[in-house]
Amino acid sequence: MSAAPSQELPRPGGFPEIRYKRYVPKIGPSGLALFSGITLVCTLGIYRTGQGNLERRELEREKVWSRIHLIPLLQAEADRDTYRREVAAKEREAEIMKNVKGWTAGESVYNSKRYTPQTFVVVP
Repeated sequence: MSAAPSQELPRPGGFPEIRYKRYVPKIGPSGLALFSGITLVCTLGIYRTGQGNLERRELEREKVWSRIHLIPLLQAEADRDTYRREVAAKEREAEIMKNVKGWTAGESVYNSKRYTPQTFVVVP
């Protein structure tokens, strides 16, 4: 009647190997080289940042000391300007009030001998 069923068998010598692994070629630097490079770059960056901080601190100190040394000069200039303005204001007051009897130009309106600077500046 019928022949015995034949079972499928592999070919003689077997089937070729199935590639299921990733065969990635080794390209680029190793992990140790990458780690060393990144460490070197970070160290250099931190060093340069520290040097920049020192330089900035020195420039700030120099700026502060230059301002400290300029204060007397600027104060003297402001005093000369204030004196010039007070003299000009006194002259204007004397010119305006020359017809008023008993008026003395530049006399303080306060009942004190203490010097009180003007609270406002008249710009001519």
